[in-house]
Amino acid sequence: MIVYIRKLSILLLLIGAYAVRGGVAFARESATAPRVVNVINFIRQTEPRFEAITDEVLYQTVVEQVKLLNRYHIKGTFLLQYDALISPKYRQLLKNEVMDGTEIGGWWEITQPHVEAAGLVWRGRYSWDWHANVGFSTGYTPEEREKLVDVYMAKFKEVFGRYPTAIGSWFIDAHTLAYMYDKYHIVASCNCRDQIGTDGYTLWGGYWHGGYYPSRKNAYMPAQTREGQIPVPVFRMLGSDPIYQYDLGIGGNYQGVVTLEPVYGDAGGSEAWVKWFFQSMFKDPAMTMSYVQVGQENSFTWEAMKNGLEMQISMLSQLQKDNAIRIETLSETGRWYSRNYSTTAPSAISALTDYKGTGKKTVWYDSKYYRANLFWEGDKFRFRDIHLFNENLASDYIDKPGTTSTCVYTTLPFVDGNVWSSESFLSGLRLFYIDESGQPVEAEGESPEITHDEERLCVKWPLKIANACFIMTFEEDRVVMECENIPASRWYLELSARVGAELPFIKIAGTCVDARVKDFDYSVSCKGGDFVACNDDEGRVFKVVPGDEKISLTFRHGK
Repeated sequence: MIVYIRKLSILLLLIGAYAVRGGVAFARESATAPRVVNVINFIRQTEPRFEAITDEVLYQTVVEQVKLLNRYHIKGTFLLQYDALISPKYRQLLKNEVMDGTEIGGWWEITQPHVEAAGLVWRGRYSWDWHANVGFSTGYTPEEREKLVDVYMAKFKEVFGRYPTAIGSWFIDAHTLAYMYDKYHIVASCNCRDQIGTDGYTLWGGYWHGGYYPSRKNAYMPAQTREGQIPVPVFRMLGSDPIYQYDLGIGGNYQGVVTLEPVYGDAGGSEAWVKWFFQSMFKDPAMTMSYVQVGQENSFTWEAMKNGLEMQISMLSQLQKDNAIRIETLSETGRWYSRNYSTTAPSAISALTDYKGTGKKTVWYDSKYYRANLFWEGDKFRFRDIHLFNENLASDYIDKPGTTSTCVYTTLPFVDGNVWSSESFLSGLRLFYIDESGQPVEAEGESPEITHDEERLCVKWPLKIANACFIMTFEEDRVVMECENIPASRWYLELSARVGAELPFIKIAGTCVDARVKDFDYSVSCKGGDFVACNDDEGRVFKVVPGDEKISLTFRHGK
């Protein structure tokens, strides 16, 4: 993403070294949870912010990326902005020098030659302007968006003899993405990882990892029905650290970066971090698929990315030889997803070691109805995040252009361990039990055990209370929880948030919590228990009190 902000954000990262013990052992690919890698490099023709980053420097960066993939016999995906698409040098390079099987597609940041070719007036400060109301499709009317798509597709076909099947961007509005599918039949897309405020773009609460089918009203929101979805799987980019990325900038309006991007020396540029990340993504338990995007935009330049990218590609080459991963183009992954899943599939990934050695562990679960993040720190546990999905929540840009330099896409929060937290108070949904003296005590436990089939994920957390275990079963529209060997009357869950946090809840009573975001109403229901409002001055929001041995929180709209 934007170079100068990203380089500053590196200074915010406090990532320790991780000693990999005895190398990294990787499990063979599972038929039920393939470990999939896309190597995606996207290309800009010009970089207006830095005199030293000339058009030739950008071009040579792509030359070196092509050479690197060819050296290791790895096929990749190169995505072209319009200004690079019309450049004879890039045309020749990508037609003649890439290895067989490499894919050429589109990168959907809008540039001056693109706008003018569509007969529109350019409003940017430079020929490429990263502000959201100029450089992205959200800044244009629906009619203008269609013109931009038609012009790009016509030029691409003129250059390569076909239409592209893969289009990526930090974010693409739903009208544009649907038009690309309906008229030009693209088969895959990719968008930015979850982030708050980075480069001016907020995408928060979405399908955290892997692929999903977006709503026709909101390209960031997973759809629940075939009728309501755009049948193009969208894959989340950049390889976020599953433990540490989420907590950056807690309670603020900006996050730093801990991702697989090779320019970050404490993350994607660190051999120790990359080994840990690959171990988590390719060995730790996963459900449906574990997806990793490798690569970097050429704006960072070859000198900055060289060491990290070469190190990553070398590792991936060996993993591919060992049959531990599948390296595919973006379109190949999109076609595989569409063949196997008609609507968004439930998925999960985990990281059961912590490269900083502080005892943190995490599991991310996603379905078309919700996402949930389970987080352990030492012997304590909390739900760090639960966001609901609803295809009827239209984005702010569905039928009108954005007018500011920023862009915001969000979903429907039930637990938000970042926005509702502060540096001194971490929000979350925690497990408590009543001890022998009648006092509530936050539960402590051992390492979790994770199992799954094609439909359910089961996480068992052995507690330090004799023979007790907290069991969470994640189904597509709900999570079912029970405490083995603790009576229902002696345990409960409690949501806490920093005092003063802006919460969405409008009614907490009985078997239902009602909430509202942007005049959109949603709810969470409880079977086998009740919600009890706390409303105190210490940050306690509500309790989930079981009446039966099991309680079930349901996230399906209207149920």
